[in-house]
Amino acid sequence: MKVFCMTDTGRMRDHNEDSVITIRNSSNDYLLAVADGMGGHSAGEVASSIAISYLGKHFQETFINMNKDQAIEWLRTSATEINQLIFNYVDNHPESKGMGSTLVVAINTKDYVLFGNIGDSSGFVMKDNKLHKVTYDHTLVNLLVTAGELTEEEAKDHPKKNVLMKALGSNHKIDIDIFDCDTEIQEIFLCSDGLTNMLEEEQIQKVLLSNLSIEDKVVKLIAKANNRGGLDNVSIAYLIRSEEGVIE
Repeated sequence: MKVFCMTDTGRMRDHNEDSVITIRNSSNDYLLAVADGMGGHSAGEVASSIAISYLGKHFQETFINMNKDQAIEWLRTSATEINQLIFNYVDNHPESKGMGSTLVVAINTKDYVLFGNIGDSSGFVMKDNKLHKVTYDHTLVNLLVTAGELTEEEAKDHPKKNVLMKALGSNHKIDIDIFDCDTEIQEIFLCSDGLTNMLEEEQIQKVLLSNLSIEDKVVKLIAKANNRGGLDNVSIAYLIRSEEGVIE
């Protein structure tokens, strides 16, 4: 098992509102997560930090020998708790009203792989040397594509492609999308939209299939995003599984 994460401010932003984590618990389960914050007065980085800090601590303390059903409930409860923590922060810091965060999370165990998603940060798996997107972006444009009102090509450069329909901190009631993944996968790859807005999936796949180390692959992807303009913060959490799905 190899795992690595990294976040970068990019070339156009003056601060980083993303947060990222990879962590292993005492059961040799792994959690990966990327959160992309939003909101003025540095509130976005607070929201994403609340999400990632809670997940890391909560995973270490409570996620022990859980079966799949328990893990699904754990993800749902965690999203609800994070959402409430963000609202509590806003109540105590009125100047941060409107802050929120996306969240994409993956849990890797020897028996199952789960993804959770709120917003437009992305979760992928590599299977048979092909990159597959697992998560669904909660954006206005994606909703229009699903409804047949926009084509995928029209959506790529749509002026409202980053308008979110769902995010942590946007509504008091929040539901996280949960995806039960095939365990016959090679890799788990999470990223913020700072990467997917700059690179096509085929370009990401090409780097991931290269002979570079896991660290160099992540560094190269971030460099490519920055070379194409670096319009946003870029964060990546990446795990290469062993054949058994557990640490070697």
